[in-house]
Amino acid sequence: MFRYAIAVALALGAGPAAAQDHIRVLADWFINPDHAPIILAEARGEFASRNLEVELIAPADPAAPPRLVAAGEGDIAITYQPSLYQQAAEGLPVTRIGTLVGSPLNSLVALEGGPIAKLEDLKGKTVGYSVGGFEDALLGRMLHSVGLSLDDVSLVNVNFALTPALLSGRVDAVIGAFRNFELTQIAIEGKTGTAFFPEEHGVPSYEELIFIAHRERAQEPAFGRFLDALAAATEWAQANPDDAKALFFANQPDLDDRLNNAAFSDTLPKFHAHPKVLDREGYAAFAAFMTTAGLVKDLPALDSYTTELP
Repeated sequence: MFRYAIAVALALGAGPAAAQDHIRVLADWFINPDHAPIILAEARGEFASRNLEVELIAPADPAAPPRLVAAGEGDIAITYQPSLYQQAAEGLPVTRIGTLVGSPLNSLVALEGGPIAKLEDLKGKTVGYSVGGFEDALLGRMLHSVGLSLDDVSLVNVNFALTPALLSGRVDAVIGAFRNFELTQIAIEGKTGTAFFPEEHGVPSYEELIFIAHRERAQEPAFGRFLDALAAATEWAQANPDDAKALFFANQPDLDDRLNNAAFSDTLPKFHAHPKVLDREGYAAFAAFMTTAGLVKDLPALDSYTTELP
């Protein structure tokens, strides 16, 4: 059984789920095609066949899920690989247990024809963001690649409203815009977006969306079964993209619009077909980048915040 809740993460109640096979997954954002493997795993019976009941919950605050999981108010959170290092450096008792999207989606977006034609144009401008600590750090490294720093821009927390803030002129650019969503959203509004990709401006490639759990619970068998269900759903979806899209929107009819249809097609190839696999070398390399770039300090050993489930 799959239960779907929106914007109620802060009202879950304390303590982990009583039943081991009931998993509360706290999303990173409102539910959308980025979460398709979870929706499809339920629709195809992959959770039920593994004795799992999964509850997917969208947060009221996109920065909250890791801390809620650390506090025992959720079982699994979806977060970002770069954020994981900051969580580890802060001593948050969480660990990576799996991967959802294995390559970057994040980008900095401005409007074509506006004041930002190149990164250097951000000097003295205003940049909107949604997830503090991660997106400002990412922006800082991108700015560094062109001789600027965060001191050269004004940051404004716009929460979920990245595109509206940009289109309204409240900000000159936004960081945290997913290239599989915001560019299409801007086009639907009759404008054209210009995207700057982190991996092209001083940031190594990384996994955009990952699953984390409380460190003390990371080896629970239910979590391994959850990832197995996602692997099965992803393998089927990538082999049958038209059927997968139809099934996704049949189960999420409120999302069936031009934006989400485009996002589904753009995102499907990026889902990790083997979500349990941990790229230790890649994670170690990104840890070195985060440290040398000054984005984190006193980072603990990699094995203390990453794991690979059997």
